[in-house]
Amino acid sequence: MISSISEIAMLWQKVLAKLEQKLGEKQIFDAFFANSYIYEINNETIVVVVNSAVAITLMNNKYKDLIVETVGEITQSHFNVVFVQESDIAKSKDLTQTNTKKVEYFKDAKINPDSTFDNFVMGNFNREAGQASLMIAANPGRMFNPLFIYSNSGLGKTHLMHAIGNYISKVTKPGAKILYFTAEDFVEEYIKYVKGEKEAESLKEYVTSFDVLLLDDVQFLANKVKTQEFFFYIYEKMINNNKQVVITADKQPSELNGIEDRLVTRFSKGLTVNIQKPDQETCVEILKKKIVSSGLDLNNVDPSVIYFYADKFSNNIRELEGAFTRLIFYAVKLKQSSLITMDIAVEAVQNLVGMEKMDGQLSGTKIINVTADYYNLAPSQLTGKIRTGQIALARHMAMYLIRYNTDLPLKKIGELFGGKDHTTVMNAIEKVEKELKTNTQVKEAVSELEKRLKIK
Repeated sequence: MISSISEIAMLWQKVLAKLEQKLGEKQIFDAFFANSYIYEINNETIVVVVNSAVAITLMNNKYKDLIVETVGEITQSHFNVVFVQESDIAKSKDLTQTNTKKVEYFKDAKINPDSTFDNFVMGNFNREAGQASLMIAANPGRMFNPLFIYSNSGLGKTHLMHAIGNYISKVTKPGAKILYFTAEDFVEEYIKYVKGEKEAESLKEYVTSFDVLLLDDVQFLANKVKTQEFFFYIYEKMINNNKQVVITADKQPSELNGIEDRLVTRFSKGLTVNIQKPDQETCVEILKKKIVSSGLDLNNVDPSVIYFYADKFSNNIRELEGAFTRLIFYAVKLKQSSLITMDIAVEAVQNLVGMEKMDGQLSGTKIINVTADYYNLAPSQLTGKIRTGQIALARHMAMYLIRYNTDLPLKKIGELFGGKDHTTVMNAIEKVEKELKTNTQVKEAVSELEKRLKIK
């Protein structure tokens, strides 16, 4: 926000310099513009002092649109401009205060300063949405409008909205007015208007006065006909004035039941991006960042714990972070342990997931993770389709260890490795058994892996 005397003076000097070029009439400029100055900026109104009543008439009747346009070019915001003489300053101040009567809407809907692009972990599942959000934040109102992000709950849509708001306000356009609210917030404000608690026009004017509109969970407007009509007016005005609109939902626009066709059509005109279920590697990175941000040492957390949680709670990032927060609390506060082991990890979430189901998955997952770590590979490489020498060897080792240290049948083992059939698994196990008879390196590797797995 432009607030200091020096900033205000500099702004008007820039405006005057552009106006002089556009006018091309030096005598007019010198007579009416040259000695003008900004008295104050009050919300969306700029009060400009000129040297006579004639100047006020001329500015209002002939040059106001040009001045407002030039101010917009300099500030990238829309301001109303009021012209006064010095003798009328007190009157104009009263006028602007009346015209910009302060109202309070969406009091609890604020941008979360902790949700930024810096702490947004990007992976294949959300890369398109992340990159589109960053492009929007760097060029608000100039590229994709609206940006429509959809996904299941808990996958990072809201984080991206707040990240956009934070980036614009701190990097791209400091001082820009950014409004974030959920569709439920909007419905509540609209109901207050219907009941006569707030004026309709003031609510419309309030929302459309912002430079960026971030609307979360638009699906909650479904079947609320009057509320949608009210929002349609706001949406159209924002888009037509090149103000950035970002919308999230649980479905893509064409699948939003109960939303008017005209809104669906307009939502579809911009860029629509999807966030899918996160992959394991991204979940691992999210958890590592959470460990560090919690003030813990990564070396004090068993790597298999991280991979286990990344595998177990990968359907929902919010659930993933919640489960790990529970683990940290359980380990540090209840167990008072500086080390987070697999045993503690299982205890911490045994009420969230049935233990019987966990036990079988735990053994297979742990062996895959520990084996991958031993060979400096990602677990997804072991469970994927790549067949290069080192990866194939590690995969065979993991299959061998799972076969002889768990109760999982060959078919279940194959499922852990991307759906391989039982014949493939058996062949892999037999290869390791054969190598163990003659290959010293394989013997040592199996021995070290069993030690790390605490099998023997």
